[in-house]
Amino acid sequence: MLTQRQKQILQAIVRQYTATGQPVGSKALADKLPIKVSSATIRNEMAVLEHEGFVKKEHSSSGRVPSKQGYRYYVDHLLDPAAVTDSDLMVIQNSLGADFHKIDEIVSHSADILSALTSYTAFTLKPEQKDVHLSGFRLVPLGNQKVIAILVTDSGEVESQSFTLPKNLDTQALEAVVRLINDQLVGLPLVTVVKHLQTDIPLKVSQYLHSPDGFLQIFDSVLGQAAREKYFVGGRLNILGYSDRQNPQALRALYGLLDQSDNLSSIIDADSPNDGVNVKIGSEIADNQVLNDYSLITATYDVNQYGKGIIAVLGPTRMPYSRTIGLVDAFRRELAKRLLDYYHNYYDL
Repeated sequence: MLTQRQKQILQAIVRQYTATGQPVGSKALADKLPIKVSSATIRNEMAVLEHEGFVKKEHSSSGRVPSKQGYRYYVDHLLDPAAVTDSDLMVIQNSLGADFHKIDEIVSHSADILSALTSYTAFTLKPEQKDVHLSGFRLVPLGNQKVIAILVTDSGEVESQSFTLPKNLDTQALEAVVRLINDQLVGLPLVTVVKHLQTDIPLKVSQYLHSPDGFLQIFDSVLGQAAREKYFVGGRLNILGYSDRQNPQALRALYGLLDQSDNLSSIIDADSPNDGVNVKIGSEIADNQVLNDYSLITATYDVNQYGKGIIAVLGPTRMPYSRTIGLVDAFRRELAKRLLDYYHNYYDL
């Protein structure tokens, strides 16, 4: 257990180091503490904190810097989230006030806004798709055997992909299959549609098409695009600004995480017990060493019956946690309001 004075010293070390990036000495701390105490006493307390693993020396004659354990204790016990400034809140509200036509546009733009506010790399995940239903599916001919497959959901999402059809495909039979899809699957949740595509739908389609695989691949592709989790990344290049790793292999591995939804899904979750803001530091983020010098701040945003999404910020362990957590908390609330307005406007049409 840390004494009250040790807590105050650790808090001051974290705040000073995250602000300046320089090791903190006892003389510098003397003026930062809310209590009057001598430099000698501070040095003794810093030695105790070092022995307990909360701070460390970068070299023998330097001041102290926080360890991962020190950051963890600070975040859990000593941190006071900073309230966002009026100017920050105005930037968030104005940026989210643009005229968007799709959920993806709002969520994607949110990653860019959050990255700009924090100067770190930001991630956004659109609200979960488990309660989204299929509203319609059609094929629009473009000529030269090319078509656009269009899938619409009841959340207002429109997914489309272009395909080239085999020359010997019976177009009348294809139209019958599209009608079959709409008759059998419209109104069902996307997760249920996926199950039907794996069970009874192939047999029904084969009644119309001698080789149903081509159509099934088309429908499966556009359905998968609509149903999958979608992560958007803002500020990819910001990683270069605070990475201590100049090893090209390490940077490639780090960028690989940003480009693969499966990888992002494995590290980004908002498992805070109160659906609040959650902080992971170093090895807490992932099993590999790629993110050992980083901290990840995640938060859920709740859009009522339309589901929950996730926002996250990836930055160095030496980040201003109070301000960053305050920004993430404010941003998730404003994003939830903006998305709720979008859903209400869509359904009121």
